[in-house]
Amino acid sequence: MTKGVVVSGIEGTVVDVEVSVGQGLPRVIISGMPDTAISQSPNRLRSAMIQSELAFPDTRLTINLAPASLPKAGAGLDLAIGVAVLAATRQVGPAEAAGVMHIGELGMDGTVRPVHGVLPACLAALEAGQREVIVPTANAAEAALVWGLRIHPVRSLSDVVAFHRVRAEGRTLDLPWPEPAADDVEAPPSDDMRDVVGQYEARTALEVAAAGGHNVSLIGPPGAGKTLLASRLPGILPPLTREEAMAVTSIQSVMGVFRGGPLVEKPPFVAPHHGTTMPALIGGGPGRPRPGAVTQAHAGVLFLDEAPEFRREVLDSLRQPLERGSVTIARSEQVVRYPCRFQLVLASNPCPCGHYIGRGAACTCTSKARRTYLKRLSGPLLDRIDVHLQVNAVTRSDLAAGPGEASASVADRVLEVRERSAARWAPLGHRLNAQVPGAVLRSSPWALEAGDIAVLDQALDTGSLTLRGYDRILRLAWTLCDLRGANRPTREDVFTALTLREGHPES
Repeated sequence: MTKGVVVSGIEGTVVDVEVSVGQGLPRVIISGMPDTAISQSPNRLRSAMIQSELAFPDTRLTINLAPASLPKAGAGLDLAIGVAVLAATRQVGPAEAAGVMHIGELGMDGTVRPVHGVLPACLAALEAGQREVIVPTANAAEAALVWGLRIHPVRSLSDVVAFHRVRAEGRTLDLPWPEPAADDVEAPPSDDMRDVVGQYEARTALEVAAAGGHNVSLIGPPGAGKTLLASRLPGILPPLTREEAMAVTSIQSVMGVFRGGPLVEKPPFVAPHHGTTMPALIGGGPGRPRPGAVTQAHAGVLFLDEAPEFRREVLDSLRQPLERGSVTIARSEQVVRYPCRFQLVLASNPCPCGHYIGRGAACTCTSKARRTYLKRLSGPLLDRIDVHLQVNAVTRSDLAAGPGEASASVADRVLEVRERSAARWAPLGHRLNAQVPGAVLRSSPWALEAGDIAVLDQALDTGSLTLRGYDRILRLAWTLCDLRGANRPTREDVFTALTLREGHPES
């Protein structure tokens, strides 16, 4: 017996691989809910063992993958199955095989090929009490990101056999580590807020959004700088915490886009095309579920440019992920959960032609066309947006004013605010103002004075403000308070938050 790992979502589960060699005609039976890739593993294993000058048993083999009730997918169990067969036929020591986790896909020539999801697989191994893991050489750097594991990189099945045979003799075989990839290409400079011309109000609103983790809607004519502003938001966000970095790197590992190296430290920025489908945005799809754009943007920014061009049902599918911070995809045999706590940024033109607001060309749209266009952004979705901002076209005086403040300076203030809010909300299990439940902000000791929130109470009574909107304004007020370095929001903070909330022409 030996152990492997299967990854579901971005979480791994340790699998016991048991092999029984019995009497009968040559046949391989795999039990334990394997998918097609695992069911075909004996074909790869037979060829790999022959090419490695090992004996594939010419008898009946029964391979069990436990727990049997867990669906198992992917070729990452190839190596574990191969070592279990070798242990069952005494070609390697059973005790040595049982003490090490094995991850990797086998090639027909006996090579051990890299697989996706090695980082979450190694995390699962560590949580299960494993201390040694054999991985493909190409995945070694990724596996080494998990502290507390001893990683053994292998290039072939022969390396694995040599490792276990030397172990059986009481010696240690140090397998060669891959050479670090040369980084000859200079990294491109990150997008800087200094590139934004004018737009003082928009820059300030983005700083507020970054400081508190608030969602943003930008509306304005074409060429006003909505996309430019949105692309600068990640540059003023703090580096990811280790927990966030582990999650983001695990997501990239499962997607197959992580190329090794250190953990991802910069918040991701994901901007799907407006023709994207619901599975591509939320996750799922045919076959094995895959992370959607909301999960790829976890701990970062999801930017929907030309938001009204998205299908309405696709946009509305964001409502639950925005509230819960996770996506659950249910299938007949399994349930997969993906994290998706992100900042949403919507960018919209005010009408189909784009010229309803601002100077320049006159709008050619009918009033009905304008209403229909913006109604693609449903009320419940807009109600989950904290900052609604109108972005106006740049003027000649804006050009003459020169470059604005650099992202580094803004990021310092954002980091200071986030540290303040994290210290305040830590006893409640929250880090950002945008994450604090409204019930907490409306109760002692965090409730504001009646006079400071009278305007919100009045709006709530008249029906012009929902309770969700009420709570989001309170969260904004706390962020504005933190930016001032104060202890509690004032009436002015509440009014400013209300102004930011009501900035959208259709809100």
